Amino acid sequence: MLVLVAPGQGAQTPGFLTPWLELPGTADRLAAWSDAIGLDLVHYGTKADADEIRDTAVAQPLLVAAGLLSAAALGTQTSAAAAPGSPGAVAGHSVGEFTAAAFAGVLDDTAALRLVRTRGLAMAEAAAIAPTGMSALLGGDPEVTVPHLEKLGLTPANVNGAGQIVAAGTLEQLAALEADKPEGVRRVVPLKVAGAFHTHHMAPAVATLEQAAQELSPADPTVPYVSNKDGQTVATGAEVLARLVGQVANPVRWDLCMETFQALGATALIEVCPGGTLTGLAKRALPGVATVALKTPDDLDAARTLVAEHTAV
Repeated sequence: MLVLVAPGQGAQTPGFLTPWLELPGTADRLAAWSDAIGLDLVHYGTKADADEIRDTAVAQPLLVAAGLLSAAALGTQTSAAAAPGSPGAVAGHSVGEFTAAAFAGVLDDTAALRLVRTRGLAMAEAAAIAPTGMSALLGGDPEVTVPHLEKLGLTPANVNGAGQIVAAGTLEQLAALEADKPEGVRRVVPLKVAGAFHTHHMAPAVATLEQAAQELSPADPTVPYVSNKDGQTVATGAEVLARLVGQVANPVRWDLCMETFQALGATALIEVCPGGTLTGLAKRALPGVATVALKTPDDLDAARTLVAEHTAV
C-alpha cells in the first residue's frame, strides 16, 4: 500500500522548481495558477532568493503548487479511488495538508491554491504582530521535552515522531530554549519560517480562513485522507475543510499520522516536491517502508517503480 505525502513550510529552496518547468505543460500550468491567485509562482520557484521564498505568503502557495506539479508528473491517480496507480492514503504536513486535500479530490487544484494563498497572507499578517519563530529539537523523550517547552512558554507545534519536536513561540522564548535545552535533546535548529505557526499566535488567521472556506463546496475524499489533528482518517469533505482551517492554530501531530500509515498497512511512501523531510522521518519511524522523495524530475523513475510495486493494477 502506497502513501502519498506532501511537505510543509521550510522545505523550499531557491530555484527548486527550475528543473520541473522543463517538463511538457508544466510552465503553462504554473502560469495559469499564478494568474488565478495573483502571485508569480514561476518567478518565486525559479529566480527568487531564500529571503523572498521564506515569506509565508509566498512559501505556502509555492509549496502546494510544487506538490501538485510533481504528483501530476508522477502520474498517480490521486483523486480516483481504487484506480490503477492510486495511493492507499494521502497526507500532508502543515500546509502540505492542502496539497493532500487536492490529491484526495476534496478541492480542485485552483481552489486549493486560492485557499492556501489566503492562508499564507493571513498567517503572515498574524506573524507580524510580534516577533515569533520555530525551532526543531533533535533527540530527547517527548515526555520530558513537552513539559520543558511548556515551562518556557513554548508550544510543541509539530510533534513529528522519530525523535523530533518543533517548538514555537516568541524569539525571546526560543533564545531561552537555546540556553536551556531539555534533557536528552542533542540540538536545537532554528527553522526558515516567519512565525510561530500552529500556536495561539496564529488565532487571528483562523477567522480569515473560516470566511474564505465558507465560499467553497468540498467533495468527500476519494482516497483515505489522514489528518494532522489526530492522525485519523477523515470521511467527509466538510470535515477536511474544517480541520484545514482549525489546524492553523493547533499543533501538527505527524507522529500520529505515521502511526496511522502503519496501521493501514503502508509498504511504501512517496513525498512530493520538494521532498526529503518526511521521507527522512519515515525512514526512522517506519522501518521496512520503502521511500522516495521527489526533489527533481530525475527522481520520477524511482517513484514510478514504487507506484508499480505498491499499488493496485
